[in-house]
Amino acid sequence: MSNRPALPPEIARRRTFAIISHPDAGKTTLTEKFLLYGGAIQMAGQVRAKGEARRTRSDFMQMEKDRGISVSASAMSFDFEKFRFNLVDTPGHSDFSEDTYRTLTAVDAAVMVIDGAKGVESQTQKLFEVCRLRDLPILTFCNKMDRESRDTFDIIDEIQENLAIDVTPASWPIGVGREFIGCYDILRDKLELMDRADRNKVATTISINGLDDPKWAQHVPTQLLAKFREEIEMAMELLPKLDPASVLNGSMTPIWFGSAMNSFGVKELMDGIGTYGPEPQIQTAQPRNIAPEETKVSGFVFKVQANMDPKHRDRVAFVRMASGHFQRGMKLTHVRTKKQMAVTNPVMFLAADRELAEEAWAGDIIGIPNHGQLRIGDTLTEGEAIRVSGIPSFAPELLQTCRAGDPMKAKHLEKALMQFAEEGAAKVFKPTFGSGFIVGVVGALQFEVLASRIELEYGLPVRFEGSQFTSARWVHGAKDAVDAFAAANKQHIALDNDGDTVFLTRLQWDIDRVQRDYPQVTLSATKEMMV
Repeated sequence: MSNRPALPPEIARRRTFAIISHPDAGKTTLTEKFLLYGGAIQMAGQVRAKGEARRTRSDFMQMEKDRGISVSASAMSFDFEKFRFNLVDTPGHSDFSEDTYRTLTAVDAAVMVIDGAKGVESQTQKLFEVCRLRDLPILTFCNKMDRESRDTFDIIDEIQENLAIDVTPASWPIGVGREFIGCYDILRDKLELMDRADRNKVATTISINGLDDPKWAQHVPTQLLAKFREEIEMAMELLPKLDPASVLNGSMTPIWFGSAMNSFGVKELMDGIGTYGPEPQIQTAQPRNIAPEETKVSGFVFKVQANMDPKHRDRVAFVRMASGHFQRGMKLTHVRTKKQMAVTNPVMFLAADRELAEEAWAGDIIGIPNHGQLRIGDTLTEGEAIRVSGIPSFAPELLQTCRAGDPMKAKHLEKALMQFAEEGAAKVFKPTFGSGFIVGVVGALQFEVLASRIELEYGLPVRFEGSQFTSARWVHGAKDAVDAFAAANKQHIALDNDGDTVFLTRLQWDIDRVQRDYPQVTLSATKEMMV
């Protein structure tokens, strides 16, 4: 790390991160409070409240509003103290994993939110493994401490065991559940007291001089204080001290305790992201990596969102800036097509509010409205043919046939499905044999989301029906070998939306047979989103 040149101040102050958690751990609430402290919104929307008040700012698709879950990853930028935070919201529902995995390629760190009562849940574990693959630094927030939660040491043990990462406490809770009154900020030797009456009120901070300070007794009831002292002594003895280098290399996570709903512990977490979170990092690319301090601008598309504005059939490509200082109106080369694009109306997001971005620096995330030219995995540069690599596309785990309610509308359906395929919301396969489309997704809820979006955005009622196929594999090999294989297995062959050959399978036996009979072709469960 240390032999890298210092980054220009504008880039060095950026912190680009995602929040990962199991559904219902309180991620959307935490996002709200971040925006509240960042001065981006005046009053945090409540996820559970009634009617309009519960339309929280980061959930803008109709279905998310109806269900109260974050379905599409949106990006938000805001200033906090001397930092510029770029928060990429990952979909919280377990069925949206692929979008989430890709989001994690666009950030430099992750904030893991854990529910104090439930500890590490399955989805958190899955997402954590993706962070691990990329050695992403992770900061942990243990939420809902004001509800009945588990023993603090149990929570820390569970994280250490399940996720194989060292945990160091950045704060320590005083009391749990109804008795929870606040936290001791270990890093800054301060006592933070929670105000239960006003949920948007910042905690009262009292500077303390070590654990023996007489001020403790004035603020903390005797029985809570005795238990807290016993715990903190054990924690200091048994748990590792915070080592910033280990946090940056992903082997240690600092943990803060709090209650996002009560705005408690959130500011300390934000300070922690600023202090211990990484600056914009080097991006892996071919034929060479891209360093953020390079003066030439480059960036890559990690998400495409169609119809963000239903009145205009626009698509917004979310671009993570990898290097340089971008200015509105710049001409950038679209590496895949080798064409130049003038980026005249890039947007920055404050959730569903967008404003024109006059400039952006490495680490920022901007949206580029386009009519389908930009796809996931595309790289934009000032002329050099570099392609950012490592953005995965996964084989779908569920396949269904999709038909339009009105047979005359088959052409419209093709257009709608292709748009969703480009957005990365689903895989769309056109079988070479027979009619209709086969749609593949990673989780069952996505079929509902697609059906409701096709009806809402295109006015097309559709139905999904079971398919004889259970999974799909991309076929790789020399062109003549792939063609011969396709000709011999017509019933199983389809093309994806990029025109690549896909082998649709019913059983593992089909895959084994291909490996045995066609050694010159390989079947792959992932495809890099690169051209």
